[in-house]
Amino acid sequence: MKKIIGFLLIALSFFCNNSFAQVAPFKEGDRVVFTGNSITDGGHYHSYIWLYYMTHFPGKRMEFFNAGIGGDDANNIYQRLDDDVFNRNATVITLVFGMNDTGYWDFLKPKQEADSIARERVAKAYSTFGKIQDRLKKLPDVRKIMIASSPYDETVKKPNNYFPGKSAAMLQIANFQETAAKTNGWDFLDLFRPMTAINVSEQQKDSTFTLCGNDRIHPGNDGHLIMAYLFLKAQGLANKDIADIGVDIAAKKVTQSVNCTLSGLKCTDNSVQFKYLANALPYPIDTIPRGWNETKRQSDALRLIPFMNEFDKELLQVKGLKSDKEYTLKIDGQSMGQWKGNEFAEGVNMAAITTTPQYKQALAIMYMNEERWEIERRFRQYYWVEFDFFRDKGMLFKDDDEALDTLYANVAHNGFLNGNKDNYLKARLPEVRQSWRQEMDLLIDKIYTVNKPKEHLIEVVEQS
Repeated sequence: MKKIIGFLLIALSFFCNNSFAQVAPFKEGDRVVFTGNSITDGGHYHSYIWLYYMTHFPGKRMEFFNAGIGGDDANNIYQRLDDDVFNRNATVITLVFGMNDTGYWDFLKPKQEADSIARERVAKAYSTFGKIQDRLKKLPDVRKIMIASSPYDETVKKPNNYFPGKSAAMLQIANFQETAAKTNGWDFLDLFRPMTAINVSEQQKDSTFTLCGNDRIHPGNDGHLIMAYLFLKAQGLANKDIADIGVDIAAKKVTQSVNCTLSGLKCTDNSVQFKYLANALPYPIDTIPRGWNETKRQSDALRLIPFMNEFDKELLQVKGLKSDKEYTLKIDGQSMGQWKGNEFAEGVNMAAITTTPQYKQALAIMYMNEERWEIERRFRQYYWVEFDFFRDKGMLFKDDDEALDTLYANVAHNGFLNGNKDNYLKARLPEVRQSWRQEMDLLIDKIYTVNKPKEHLIEVVEQS
């Protein structure tokens, strides 16, 4: 219990002393490279952040790049900076490490020995980061965002992968990351403390709850939406409504039209209609489990964070309706549901209605973005083989018959290599990689065509 209380106090300190955790919003034309380990490599947080920009800022085209590789620590990241990070012509680079740097099984050794090893690992991470820092300083025109890792969940009541003391070591790395960001004038985002706070709070009700997956390490899609939420919140984007519509029937006038244009207003005693063109689209919420944890959905996060209230409001407020009467909301002649007059007076969030034409438009963007993510994952699997297998053999990006023979000679006793073999057989061919890149470019082009909001006819009509 003392350990749980200690973690809770550490986590809650994030909310009490977080004035520095600000990240400048992205701008049109930005090329953002997300550098990290498997949580970035196979995770969705960067894709969810981009989806927010795709839907909420449809006129500001930008591009995000996944530069995570599973198993990486700071030293691995340092060794691939030129070939996998700096070669992206980035305007923004994010950097996260700490999970693998602190190790795993050594924490099961006697406490004094485990603590000594942990100190050595943190010191090594700090030393290696110094080399990364020196390289980043040579890119004055590139904005840097230091990210403290999502947590290792030491407090969840599960039997597997329990490494006592690992979280404390990760917190030390988070602390020097924050200090370095302050010193260098870089942006800083802490995922460790707020996600730990959610874990500890939820575990008071369900001791098996975790955002960090069955292995205590890899967040499911719920955790990745929370990571995206924390990122967007740090960028100051909370409460930037999709649209805020206000109509007063009695006065027959529009009282509010934030981030949208209204025209052709017609009011009667029991109805209102107008044409509506928003400057943004709803954020579509995925309800299908994906990634490592097949039971976790992006939508599961909505009960843990006020995402809809802070980042996905398309509010329709109509005053002057009879409070106890039922009214139908129609968009382009199709019924979206019924609400009472007093509910319309308070405001109905159209972004929460998954049958609206604007939500369906956003849903198409979500699925295209997911397809883009799937293609990009093939590149990440290819880079894992290159950097985690071929580099140490002096065969980085050789991709010839000798490299193929070397791969086949090792797959039988290297499970990770065997799992990536089929993808490598395709990706080693430059023509295949080029076709994948072209597929991604086509998807991105299509997204930035489809994501432009359309005009809709809004009607609120009393039910007969």
